Amino acid sequence: MHLAEGVTEDEVDTWAQTATILHSNGDGLDLAVKDGRIVGVRGRAVDSVNHGRVDPKDLYGWQANHSPDRLTAPLIRRNGELVETDWDTAMEAVAGRTKELLAERGPSSVGFYTTGQLFLEEYYTLALIGHGGIGTNHMDGNTRLCTATAAAALKESFGCDGQPGSYTDIDHADVIALYGHNMAETQTVLWMRILDRLAGPNPPAIICVDPRETPVARAATVHLAPRPGTNVMLMNGLLHEIVRNDWIDRDYLDQHTVGFDELKKQLENYPVEEAAQVCDVPVEDLRAAARLIGTSERLMSTVLQGFYQAHQATAASVQVNNIHLLRGMLGKPGCGVLQMNGQPTAENTRECGADGDLPAFRNWSNDAHVEELARVWNIDPMRIPHYTAPTHLMQMMRYVEDGSIRFLYVNGTNPAVSLPELTRIRSLLTQNRLFLVVQDIFMSETAQLADVVLPAATWGEKTGTFTNTDRTVHLSEKAVEPPGQARPDLEIFLDYAHRLDLRDKDGEPLIKWSTPEGAFEGWKQCSAGRPCDYTGITYDRLRGGSGIQWPCNDEHPDGTERLYADGAFWSSPEYCESYGRDMVTGAPLEPTEYKAMNPFGKAIIKAGEYLPSHEPVSDEFPYFLTTGRTLYHFHTRTKTGRAPQLQNAAPEVWVEMSDSDAGRHGWSEGDLLRITTTRGQVDAKLRVCNIRPGVLFLPFHYGYWDTPSGHEPPDSGGRAANELTVTDWDPASKQPLFKTGAAKVARICSGDGSASAAPTTTASKPTTVGVPATSGGADAASSETFVDAREGTS
Repeated sequence: MHLAEGVTEDEVDTWAQTATILHSNGDGLDLAVKDGRIVGVRGRAVDSVNHGRVDPKDLYGWQANHSPDRLTAPLIRRNGELVETDWDTAMEAVAGRTKELLAERGPSSVGFYTTGQLFLEEYYTLALIGHGGIGTNHMDGNTRLCTATAAAALKESFGCDGQPGSYTDIDHADVIALYGHNMAETQTVLWMRILDRLAGPNPPAIICVDPRETPVARAATVHLAPRPGTNVMLMNGLLHEIVRNDWIDRDYLDQHTVGFDELKKQLENYPVEEAAQVCDVPVEDLRAAARLIGTSERLMSTVLQGFYQAHQATAASVQVNNIHLLRGMLGKPGCGVLQMNGQPTAENTRECGADGDLPAFRNWSNDAHVEELARVWNIDPMRIPHYTAPTHLMQMMRYVEDGSIRFLYVNGTNPAVSLPELTRIRSLLTQNRLFLVVQDIFMSETAQLADVVLPAATWGEKTGTFTNTDRTVHLSEKAVEPPGQARPDLEIFLDYAHRLDLRDKDGEPLIKWSTPEGAFEGWKQCSAGRPCDYTGITYDRLRGGSGIQWPCNDEHPDGTERLYADGAFWSSPEYCESYGRDMVTGAPLEPTEYKAMNPFGKAIIKAGEYLPSHEPVSDEFPYFLTTGRTLYHFHTRTKTGRAPQLQNAAPEVWVEMSDSDAGRHGWSEGDLLRITTTRGQVDAKLRVCNIRPGVLFLPFHYGYWDTPSGHEPPDSGGRAANELTVTDWDPASKQPLFKTGAAKVARICSGDGSASAAPTTTASKPTTVGVPATSGGADAASSETFVDAREGTS
């Protein structure tokens, strides 16, 4: 629990039920309210996800709700400047430009780019507007940047999205493998659950795959730190060893899978010795990891950005699924895979169709699915775009670049900092022919470029539901009023739809609801009979207790802890969400191809061929560049940068380099370096740490909203990591490759003994002696109090 200065637990007026919003774990929370203002948080001990524990970002991040620079009135661009206006003027401008373009250029001139932080009810309404009302195929979420590969890998292996495992598998597994997943910093409370196991009887073995010495790596039984870009080679080496030693469940493979023979044949080309050489990891470590995986009785695996944002993202992630299929370890306690999410409501973005897919995991290539959705929406099936695959974000930006998309509606995300190759992105978003709408809670770098800015309410100021990584659905109650004229996103979307006069085929309003609970009931109807079936969930059932895991229906009235028990998959040709893609070219499989391959709806084992990275290191650019997160910040710091404890723990950008590389250059902790790629440059202070030699790491959180320029770098050097990253994406998942690039580095000036401001409590832990320790809580803001409610101590 954390309460503001001068507030005791007894003085709190009310506690409003919610869940965490600054990561994907879905920890149950209560918001403390006093005098109409949020004054703190506490973990919900009754919740199955976190049992009362809370991540540091959630202990302190709520303070951003009260930041004095919240957007409180609509803005419109007049004579090159954004000026305040009223809601009617702003919405007429947005709807009016939409109608003009629909008349002049058709639905393909309109695009929507949403987030992973809204509520289910808002995503579903937006998907209905875009797919069923306007009829555009150009809709995606910023989940494309973090967990599109999670969805893609699940579709490739199981024919459908939806996490097979559950957090409770941590409590039972005897081996836990984390692939590119720094859980200690991205899902801190889940990592606490692993630490419980490690400190208790019968601790599990831990396998960590990460080029950095993260807290996970420090706790690992085996730490594999492969050369960036070689994840598929690493996985093939592990699989080769598992198959060679016959650590497989042949009965499970025969009964419940297709594709094993092809995998076995391909693995002949990937002996563990070659994998060790290409990945530059000790062969004995690779064998040790394979032995742990292959001889485990209960194996749990998690995957995140270290695979998702890297070269051959989908192919590598699918090999993790293959391990579980080979071992027959799905659908049982301790036997699960979690292709993790990176945002609190990323699962809802995907299941509701706001990422471009059809709602409720329907298959855009299956005419029967399109017709079924059309019946739910009471529209002609031809109004729903399904002539080709949904347009992913990176392609949408190309359409903006070539002028075919003229209207882009961005809400709850900040592409002017979070997309790759920012010089290009800024030039696209400032085109005169593009009408840019930004709906957000702060004047972000992207909002500063907009034609219209719409002030939104945020978490704690509106009601809705959201779903975490392991399919647990939580209710978030409105605790306080939004500031000024800010409105809930659902209310803004409904206003937009009303002004567009969207109708069903009977001439009635297309959207039938006006409240969050009404939207939820509409979603339940849409999800009925589909894998993500919510029909057994109500707002009342979610109040007071824990969240509920979907599917929840008559067959599973209390929800479903884990999927695919007894080898029952959602992959039949008639039911599956996707027929899959070629993982090298990205070409979708035809329905006839899929039916021939998998006529009886089994799990699909797909082999992955290793291919070298598109941008290898060279004499001119000798370092691998990788980017990522730190414990104390979320995305582009629009919230965490306004919470003093979090900002003080990681106040400015830094670059990580190994001890050996720094020593070879004669550089020291705190020196100011300039990192350069063919796309741009960033200036950052050096943190010398135990990262893999030859690799540089930059946190991607730092943009320009709190600098004099506001939205772009100074003439000297930037600080946004994405000034450097490449415009390239995985062929299957279409996720950008933020962890693939070649860089050079030079020293601008000496730090004269002063350390960088990188945290010391994370993967950024310094090797240099005497670096001041990171402080948080009461040390970072003496007027605040942090209480561990379990121990009763400050």
